[in-house]
Amino acid sequence: MKPYHVPATTSSPVINCRGQLLSLATPAVMGIINVTTDSFYEGNRMHELHLVMEKAAQHLAEGAAILDLGAQSTRPGAEMVGPEEEIHRLIPAIHAILNKYPTAIISVDTWYAAVAEKAVHAGAAIINDVSAGDMDADMIPVVGKLQVPYIAMHMQGKPATMQQNPQYEDVVAEVLDYLVQKLAACRAAGIKDFIADPGFGFGKTIDHNYTLLKNLRLFYDVLGVPVLTGISRKSMIYKLLNITPAEALNGTTVLNTIALQQGTHILRVHDVKAAVEAVRIMKKMNG
Repeated sequence: MKPYHVPATTSSPVINCRGQLLSLATPAVMGIINVTTDSFYEGNRMHELHLVMEKAAQHLAEGAAILDLGAQSTRPGAEMVGPEEEIHRLIPAIHAILNKYPTAIISVDTWYAAVAEKAVHAGAAIINDVSAGDMDADMIPVVGKLQVPYIAMHMQGKPATMQQNPQYEDVVAEVLDYLVQKLAACRAAGIKDFIADPGFGFGKTIDHNYTLLKNLRLFYDVLGVPVLTGISRKSMIYKLLNITPAEALNGTTVLNTIALQQGTHILRVHDVKAAVEAVRIMKKMNG
């Protein structure tokens, strides 16, 4: 791996979520809410608004700092839906959650700039883009104008084809180089709060994923920005252990704990309670 210049970093990153300052001195837990009937994990598929509200209530009660709403499945081979359908699914959910929980911090998982704009105007505070602007060239400029935190994830290929023989010469160096370039583009567009996501499971083999996890601390050291880890119930757990996603909570907690040891700032999870407990235990261990 080539040498990197390591910038000076603050020990306690803070992101500005539409006026709410969220400190990441203690890692934050982001609870997943899939506003869709098509998700790799059956326990998180929901489309009707009352189910979304039940999940939001559960996540917040269990200690989620952020609710991440997605209206498009990004599992390998998933069928794509357009921005109009995403807007149709997301905006009522954002309004309903903020009506009942006005201080909730909502992230929207989308690669469409039009959806990002509508969602932020509806009250969302963070944009989570699995394509880091590669699926929609307007995304990064739009987020710059919206002045909200932006989660940029590395993905090799597109969701429909990303797991068809992904290859790297050096997965850590290539993912880091990609995120270094994205950080520069986002800074140029006026995005102040950039969050890096190495993209576990998105165009990576099981070996690639574990190599990234083992080197996760390097992402903060090099980029100097908060790092998000999304490994909840993914194939790097259930395929390795020969189980189903429904049986992968224990493995998820193990990997989340490793990610915390590697200095991650945000855990994106289906199971908030278990992740919050891991954060509390690691905080105690670290004194």
